Amino acid sequence: MLVGKSASSGIAIGRALVILHNDIKIEDGLTETPQNEVKRLMDSIQVAKGELTALHDRVLVEMGADKAAIFEAHLMILEDPEMIDATTDLINNQKFKATYALDQVAKQFISIFHSMDNEYMKERAVDVKDVTDRILRIMLGIKVYDLSALKEDVVLVAKDITPSEMATLKRQHVLGLITEIGGKTSHTAIMARTLEIPAVVGLKDATKLILNNEMLAFSGDAGEVFQSPDEKLLTKFKKQKADDEVLKTELKNYIGQKSTTLDNHTVKLEANIASVIDTEVAMKNDAEGVGLFRTEFIYMDRNTAPSEDEQFEIYKAVLEKMQSRPTVIRTLDVGGDKEISYLKITKEDNPFLGFRAIRYCLQHKDLFKDQLRALLRASVHGNLQIMFPMISGLEEILLAKEILEEAKLELQKKDISYSKTVKIGIMIEIPSAAMMSDILAKHVDFFSIGTNDLIQYTCAVDRMNEKVHHLYDPFHPAVLRLIAQVISAGHQAGIEVAMCGEMASNQKLTEVLLGMGLTHFSMTPSAILKTRKNIKNLDFKKAQLKAEKVLTLSSGKEIVDFLDSTNH
Repeated sequence: MLVGKSASSGIAIGRALVILHNDIKIEDGLTETPQNEVKRLMDSIQVAKGELTALHDRVLVEMGADKAAIFEAHLMILEDPEMIDATTDLINNQKFKATYALDQVAKQFISIFHSMDNEYMKERAVDVKDVTDRILRIMLGIKVYDLSALKEDVVLVAKDITPSEMATLKRQHVLGLITEIGGKTSHTAIMARTLEIPAVVGLKDATKLILNNEMLAFSGDAGEVFQSPDEKLLTKFKKQKADDEVLKTELKNYIGQKSTTLDNHTVKLEANIASVIDTEVAMKNDAEGVGLFRTEFIYMDRNTAPSEDEQFEIYKAVLEKMQSRPTVIRTLDVGGDKEISYLKITKEDNPFLGFRAIRYCLQHKDLFKDQLRALLRASVHGNLQIMFPMISGLEEILLAKEILEEAKLELQKKDISYSKTVKIGIMIEIPSAAMMSDILAKHVDFFSIGTNDLIQYTCAVDRMNEKVHHLYDPFHPAVLRLIAQVISAGHQAGIEVAMCGEMASNQKLTEVLLGMGLTHFSMTPSAILKTRKNIKNLDFKKAQLKAEKVLTLSSGKEIVDFLDSTNH
């Protein structure tokens, strides 16, 4: 068994297609005609520009603006004057051949990214390599592997699947993906989830350990890959895959139904999304709205912030595709593990506790107002709700709303219309906000509980630190008590309370959250119908009694044991 990192859920069973790119053999020696080498470089850059532009346009149509932004970033790298000038200087001054000069400059850029502490920035080295390898292959006449020409069902195994390869692969023939490098924030992982392809990344030496045409079976959830599985193991995976398909088919019966308990208590099941194309997955799974649209991905993989007009088009597309369903769009949540280089956030010892999210936006009003104006302009195209992240106290809400009013006035002066009924909400993900939620509730239209960070901050646990990860516990009594307190405060103030963290789709906790009075559950789209099925088999009054009991228990283990003994 080989073990990598879970990147995209699902079961994959199939023959391996091991992609070993032709090695780029850099030309030795010097040139006596540097002007010819410079022309060769610039001609190849133009060819690469044409290829990337075509890729961008295709992905824009098929996968949405945020995924196409990957190739906008590649085009920026391609035209980066610093990289081009450094390469032509080596050709003219050192008389290096164009391929050698570009290879040297590329290695310098890649080394800079690899030396960064942030995992996201390290993965940007892949983009530089993808672009420069493309130019080198064009100069050397090496054909790029064409994944759009696949004719048989395969599990792709490679060192990495580049964004350009992901954009061209023939989806119907790709059963799964395995790569040697990458993490959950890599392009491969993000695009695999979008395309709903099971994927395992970060499996070291996969292209050496896995043979071409070898039978593989793996779970994208577990990250475990089995080579040449015996009949017993193959039967197990086939059964799991068949069970998944049966469940998917069964769950389709819940499309169009209300999320109502046996005693007629109704809640809303909504989707967490990060792109325009994700709205299609949300609608396919009958989401009753969007409880969280993460806008930070619009800002990633670029050299500059997206313009107001660019953001407007994306928000408009999301709102239109959601067909008047309530759509909560979260303002920029940058910092922590979401570093964006051009925003120049200084490196901090404790970035999760530092200058991030609303704290950053309040001190960068121009950037913040660009987003707020774009959101307001888009509001006439659907049912928009705006949400501010990482609120720790009342002052931040008042400042954010003040800037929002300024954005409205600016639009009014230009006679640009916007909806006057946009609801304003906040994420409750910091214990201080949860503790004073009764006060905060008087100043907003809704709460959304972000449990991923609420657990982290309540338990003082870095959820990325393997040494203490066992202490990151959604069943911790303190976490559940804070959630109950927030829901109660929301109800008393007459505002809606949602949950958009991972806990919202935890089937073991659905009944408890329901019993606490949670009215909006927002989750990954694939979990919506399963949760609806669960809710339709529950009794709200019994759920209330169970929630009351859970809040009297003294440890996470005690709570889990209680739920295991009472859940049927």
